[in-house]
Amino acid sequence: MSILQADRIKGGVPFTVVLGALFLSLTGMYAVEPAVSLVIGSLTEKKEGAKPSDSGDLSSPFGVDFDSRGNMIIVELGGGRVHRLSPDGKFSTISGDGSKSYRGDDGPASEATFDGMHNVAIGKDDAIYIADSWNHCIRRIVPKTGMISTIAGTGEAGFGGDGGPATEAKFNFVMCITLNATSDTIHVADLKNLRIRAVDLRRGTVSTVAGNGKKGVPKDGALAIESPLVDPRAVASDSKGNLYVLERSGNALRVVRPDGRIYTVAGSGKRGPKDGPGLQAELGSPKHICVDDSDNVFIADDANAAIRKYDPRAKLLTTVLGRGKSQPPIYLKRPHGVCFEKGKLYVVDTGNNRILRMDAP
Repeated sequence: MSILQADRIKGGVPFTVVLGALFLSLTGMYAVEPAVSLVIGSLTEKKEGAKPSDSGDLSSPFGVDFDSRGNMIIVELGGGRVHRLSPDGKFSTISGDGSKSYRGDDGPASEATFDGMHNVAIGKDDAIYIADSWNHCIRRIVPKTGMISTIAGTGEAGFGGDGGPATEAKFNFVMCITLNATSDTIHVADLKNLRIRAVDLRRGTVSTVAGNGKKGVPKDGALAIESPLVDPRAVASDSKGNLYVLERSGNALRVVRPDGRIYTVAGSGKRGPKDGPGLQAELGSPKHICVDDSDNVFIADDANAAIRKYDPRAKLLTTVLGRGKSQPPIYLKRPHGVCFEKGKLYVVDTGNNRILRMDAP
């Protein structure tokens, strides 16, 4: 027996539909699979090249996060826009005009432009931090004033500035940014510099916390800042001070412990869809991660078209969404973003220009 409902935004009006199912277990008892719902976008694939409208259509969304009022902030890689979706379904564009450029600092966010935004993080004060990837910087929108500024990076590719002002530091492809639990540090996946860096928001300074600038697989137990990295695409910290690093071409999830030492915890390094014990399991060009309230790590596994879950207690990697492994079956296309908020996991299904929500698996 299945239940089919769905959430859809069209013309600013929400239509609620939830996808979920009941299945008969081997014991004969009924259990409930996690419900999945469509938050925004379309249940059907759109034709390539379709022009997005202002009524809730998205163009290559990559990242989402939430402010204290429950507004979802969405950034697009292809569309070059920043959107707000309110809890009552009101959809609006707050920044970006679709062009690939770098304009608008120290002025209204509505007049700013971006180039290749990969994700967004929101502080406890509701400040919106944006990974403006191909502009090699981090931008901040202050909701109370609506003003935008660059708070880290110069806009030019390079490496330098550790220990000094963040606005004078150089990055090379800011692929992912996340805030720590206290919202006073932004961790940065500085892709082409092969480093994870930290922006101290209190002092306005930058430091390196993992990676020595060389490409390679880090040795378990080595100091993270003295170790190579393969391809650091995303980073996120848990409640215990562990810092997870996701490597796309390395097909691995690594962790920097509070003592500064790095370990591989999931992914054999071989590309594939295999679930199982962390170091025996496989990943397929994973793109993004988030951590839930129980310190589980969720992975947007791009080439596998799936969302994976790493349980650090069981040291187990499992598939929780995609590849038809649900009832009714759900298929993803290039999932590039995940975000955990108030018991729900939000999935940015980039290739289908939609955002899904599911009960915590």
